[in-house]
Amino acid sequence: MVPANLSGKADSEGKRHSMCCGFSLPLEICVTAAADLLTTPLNALHIELGARMVPFAGYSMPVQYQGPGMGLVAEHHHTRNAAGLFDVSHMGQLCLSGPDAAAAFESLMPVDVMGLGVNKQRYGLLLNDEGGIIDDLMFVNRDVANGGDIFVIVNGACKHGDLAHIQERIGRRCTITPQFDRALLALQGPQAVTALQRLLPGVEKLVFMTGMPATWNGADLYVTRSGYTGEDGFEISLPAHAADAFARALLAQPEVKPIGLGARNSLRLEAGLCLYGNDIDTTTTPVEAGLNWAMQKVRRTGGARAGGFPGAAKILAQLDGASPAQRLRVGLVALERVPVREHVDLHNDAGQKVGEVTSGLLAPTADQPVALAYVQAEYAPAGTRLNAIVRGKAVPMTVSALPFVPNRYHRG
Repeated sequence: MVPANLSGKADSEGKRHSMCCGFSLPLEICVTAAADLLTTPLNALHIELGARMVPFAGYSMPVQYQGPGMGLVAEHHHTRNAAGLFDVSHMGQLCLSGPDAAAAFESLMPVDVMGLGVNKQRYGLLLNDEGGIIDDLMFVNRDVANGGDIFVIVNGACKHGDLAHIQERIGRRCTITPQFDRALLALQGPQAVTALQRLLPGVEKLVFMTGMPATWNGADLYVTRSGYTGEDGFEISLPAHAADAFARALLAQPEVKPIGLGARNSLRLEAGLCLYGNDIDTTTTPVEAGLNWAMQKVRRTGGARAGGFPGAAKILAQLDGASPAQRLRVGLVALERVPVREHVDLHNDAGQKVGEVTSGLLAPTADQPVALAYVQAEYAPAGTRLNAIVRGKAVPMTVSALPFVPNRYHRG
């Protein structure tokens, strides 16, 4: 996530996939009846705008929009060049409060929670006792030390399990308040700040991974400068009753168009960001996933706060080389114009399987087939040549540095 959270995520217990316009979408679309689906506060607006709706994480969600200048590729390019509005209200929002909330939350993750400044945001990883990733998330310190809270956003398909896990582990140490009824919008792209500051003056002062409270037409909002595309942008938490009007106000800005899950997936993959259920899950550790940067030094080496998180012995041994990870997540670029999708096997020159693709598509901005994969550690260095076996044919690929398209976060 860029990390950012980290939405458009698949359910780790059963990945089902949809092919649409050449893109492979990790959507839960095969077994959920339409009548059983939940809807977001923007459901009527999506239908009005001509969205193609699909089941995703138990919700009816827009995968793309119809009409001139719309569709997966056009929506992708519009976000890269202007500003795209995403409905991510299926995500889970919750608040942790109380004097012990920061320390309690830190006990669940290999992440520095206690040292996070007020209105600062951080990427986090909920772990199981074997060091596997239960979920990735974003959290903000809204002055928890002085009666505020830690505001957490988790993946939609995981939110009920995450809530149960957090309540079981630290429910006696802090107050956990789910806010699953709130809406969440993401405005992403280089012109996002231009559009949003017309509605919320002051957001232009934010830098990447910071947040602020705001008010719009009497509704209380919380805005962070973050997202899941590799572009500058914002995520806006707001009451459900205000979501439709606020979304329409954003769409009235000349820079903004609605964007669906299809482009969200291609944008995050070009940015090298993990998709929960595809690229990370309970079988992968943060080290295997290449997320060492998300584990701050204070939790890794020396001092009273090092370790102490689930799976710490295994993860710290992988970090210090005592027991190195046997497989690693890598980026791959195909040397032929053949899209390489998830679950495709990767072979070495001797024809031995040495890895598997977890996400892949023909990237619109990079204009080449790209993928994320897990490979045996010896094949992880950049420049290594591997063969993806696509319908029985070997497609040559090269291990590549991430991201595939440079990130453009606003760091001030």
